Amino acid sequence: MRKFWLLFAQATTIGLAALFIIQTLRPTLLPNAARNGVVTLYENNNENNVNSGQIPAAGFSAAAQKVMPSVVNIYTSNEVKAQAQPFNNDPRFRFFFGDQFDDNAPQQSSSLGSGVIVSHDGYILTNHHVIEGADQIEVALSDGRKAKGHIVGSDPETDLAVIKIDIASNLPAITFARAEQSRVGDIVLAIGNPFGVGQTVTMGIVSALKRNHLGLNTFENFIQTDAAINPGNSGGALVDASGNLIGINSAIYSPNGGSLGIGFAIPVSTAKKIMEQIIQSGSVVRGWIGVAVQDLTPELLESFKLGDTKGVLIAEVVRGSPADKAGVKAGDILLSIADHPLSDSNIMLETISALPPNKVATLKLLRNQSEIAVQVKVGKRPIPKQQE
Repeated sequence: MRKFWLLFAQATTIGLAALFIIQTLRPTLLPNAARNGVVTLYENNNENNVNSGQIPAAGFSAAAQKVMPSVVNIYTSNEVKAQAQPFNNDPRFRFFFGDQFDDNAPQQSSSLGSGVIVSHDGYILTNHHVIEGADQIEVALSDGRKAKGHIVGSDPETDLAVIKIDIASNLPAITFARAEQSRVGDIVLAIGNPFGVGQTVTMGIVSALKRNHLGLNTFENFIQTDAAINPGNSGGALVDASGNLIGINSAIYSPNGGSLGIGFAIPVSTAKKIMEQIIQSGSVVRGWIGVAVQDLTPELLESFKLGDTKGVLIAEVVRGSPADKAGVKAGDILLSIADHPLSDSNIMLETISALPPNKVATLKLLRNQSEIAVQVKVGKRPIPKQQE
């Protein structure tokens, strides 16, 4: 019996020693190795499980290789009139330098950006500011092919645009992710053409969601990321660890033009909605009632003796607008629109914009401490001046 226990003790000791060595040197060989505090790298082979939090053991090369063919470089140019030169009318100056400084001779101004192929037949999603004012657009694919692009439509209020290239079909279109699956802390890849050096992939995480009130666009709902985004990345792809599109890179916060780890991307939910409207009709149609509002700050709530009322303060009503015709007045507190409660000006703007023109909606207002309801016939949001 004693000999049996001695053999058992020796076997147990050897087993524990082997387990310790494996745990230390090759923890991936053990099931559920991450539960004891050891961070283990696993390869995520499930394409649908995009936000599992597991990091692929082989890195992100599979996701990058999946996306890179769908991201293009966009080169734009436009003619600008040369500035007047002080010596242009001097005959001696013209004798040596000729007419190359002619005030009336057009000059070319060029810029660059990125874009994402969204359909196999050549539709490309990019930023409005990438193609704004462009006379010529050239699109360079990842395989070296180049094609002329033409603008299908753009929306400066979300900084999105759609262009089209006429090239062989079966282009590598990107896969869209579900917007609601993005979470703070998710690993993301940013792909674009920074500074014109060529297609580049950078990595970071989702730093924040639903960033607004930044003063960048009229409609803001940005994904914030620390993945390096630089000039030239605009219009490029922000993708998850499985290579699915979650946003269109649009802007950075930087006093010197370089990446400081604060970049902003337009979420795929917004991009998809705007893209579909542009492809179908060439423009984006939004509802409008003609009011300017401001958020209810603690000081305003106290001044108006509103307690914890949720809504927005109507600061101005455009004369002749739908709101003016409905009897809305400056100083009213707008509580809800079509039974949608309002908590800030951003939600108010999105709610009204989503209403189709000519629809009659009920506005619930607070005026002189009393609630009233008015019916307003929604109008069509005017086209921004820069788009006319």
